[in-house]
Amino acid sequence: MFSPQVYGYDRAITIFSPEGELYQVRYAGEAVKRGWATVGIKCVDGVVLAAEKRKVSALIDLNSIEKVYMIDDHIGIAASGLLSDARVLIEYARQEAQTHKLLYDEPIDVELLTKRISDLKQMHTQYGGVRPFGAA
Repeated sequence: MFSPQVYGYDRAITIFSPEGELYQVRYAGEAVKRGWATVGIKCVDGVVLAAEKRKVSALIDLNSIEKVYMIDDHIGIAASGLLSDARVLIEYARQEAQTHKLLYDEPIDVELLTKRISDLKQMHTQYGGVRPFGAA
């Protein structure tokens, strides 16, 4: 039997495999699974964000890797998966938070920001020409 790549089911986000899968979505999920662990814990007094950093090569400076980002004064994000994809989502979140603050003169609600990020991620699973984000 031929591998799925021979048929080209993984070449575009809009092509379903015979099993009914979108391989690009599966690949994005695998990228998140292979990423370093991040944890967020909600407490009565606040939130704790923790991220794992591993030395996988002697050429990597662990001080240059950021895994926890500040979006606004009251919102932080810990990223896992492809950090290049995560940085795109983080920049989008920062822009949304700034736009909301300028328009409404109040900080953006965490649920609203989460919905906007989720909408962007969903959009990248529906349209051709873009691939799903490999970050969570």
